[in-house]
Amino acid sequence: MRKHARPGDKVLDAGLEILHEDRDIIVVNKPAGLLTIATERDRERTAYFILMDYVRKGAAKSPNRVYVVHRIDKGTSGVLIFAKTEAAKMQLQDHWSEIRKKYLTVVHGKLEKKSDLITSYLAENSVYHVYSTPDSSRGKLAKTAYRVIKETKIYSVLEVDLLTGRKHQIRVHLAGIGHPVVGDRKYGPKEDKNKELALHARSISFRHPYSGKEMTFEAPVPEYFKELVGEISLGEKL
Repeated sequence: MRKHARPGDKVLDAGLEILHEDRDIIVVNKPAGLLTIATERDRERTAYFILMDYVRKGAAKSPNRVYVVHRIDKGTSGVLIFAKTEAAKMQLQDHWSEIRKKYLTVVHGKLEKKSDLITSYLAENSVYHVYSTPDSSRGKLAKTAYRVIKETKIYSVLEVDLLTGRKHQIRVHLAGIGHPVVGDRKYGPKEDKNKELALHARSISFRHPYSGKEMTFEAPVPEYFKELVGEISLGEKL
């Protein structure tokens, strides 16, 4: 089953769009700027909060709820899975290594290698800054595969296969090879004045936690990307 976002899909507060819902899961297209779930430093309205309100239909004492299966960064848009039962959450997380995740990103510059696999160990310091290290005892193994699908004079568009799911993995790996994500002032150049982070969780493929059916959900290319590089053909490869 393959599902694309379309105008008829249900849109909730803050532009959170439901792509699919059944008794076990809710799959959404999260807009950039919306947190997946609150953090110690940031307690603002989140995708989790909006979906909790949605499944409870405004009744705070309702037994209905959602469970966070995974997260994407606040500045990242795209596909997210939430579970509606704890059993569904555990089933998805127990098989997370089998789930396939593709991202789309716009980076600074033109890459010498038009496709590659970036591998390092990622660690985080006391000020929440993630960095690569060759020391396996200090970090967790991270693998990011990419291919260039479009180039302009100053930017490249990459399709990224996220082979592991570490915090800020794509952003750190691409900055580490000298091509930071456009709009990333944490890991890229401070003088980058672009209004948003050009990173989008384009698709996710997994087996349904109850039926076992293979499912794929895709979110369209954000308009912001088109403002940066024009139309993007996802079937292209340089």
